[in-house]
Amino acid sequence: MTSTLRRATAAAALAIATVLGAASCTVEGTPVRPGRDVGTDTGRVDTDKFERLLEECDILSAVQIGKAVGGGTAQPGFYGANCRWLVASKSGVVNVMFNWFEWGSFAQEKDTAKRLDFTTENIQVRSTAAFTARDPKRPGVCGVTAKAPSSGIYTWWVEPEGAPSGDACAAPIKLMELILSGAY
Repeated sequence: MTSTLRRATAAAALAIATVLGAASCTVEGTPVRPGRDVGTDTGRVDTDKFERLLEECDILSAVQIGKAVGGGTAQPGFYGANCRWLVASKSGVVNVMFNWFEWGSFAQEKDTAKRLDFTTENIQVRSTAAFTARDPKRPGVCGVTAKAPSSGIYTWWVEPEGAPSGDACAAPIKLMELILSGAY
């Protein structure tokens, strides 16, 4: 066996041993979502309680999203845990993101925004408790989070790539108003 072949065989054996060793690790404890106590969270989701489940990204039309952010029809970019669109506007491209966390906590979202050094402001959107989140380093960016009518939280983020015009929170507030009014 040549020395190159021996080194390659040794490297392969070491890689396999590392993967097997990592795969056999265990972590002690019981996994618990934040805000829950051990034994109280069954992990089961009653999907009958969530209207439009698996249709989160279709909650508003591409035309409604585009109009709300001051541009043309929104072009979908990614549909998954977060729904993302790009909208062409007079001032450039606007990035729009929506998420609905069925098990999300309003207080936890607000605490997270504060930990990220975002400034937050309590607001009401269609008589629903909400808050804005702004990144002082990016004044054109704004997110709005509100309690979802059935369960969890909704969040809209709007981030123009060009210079922002007007109130950065106007567009995500408008998007939130649309879904909370049932305009979908």
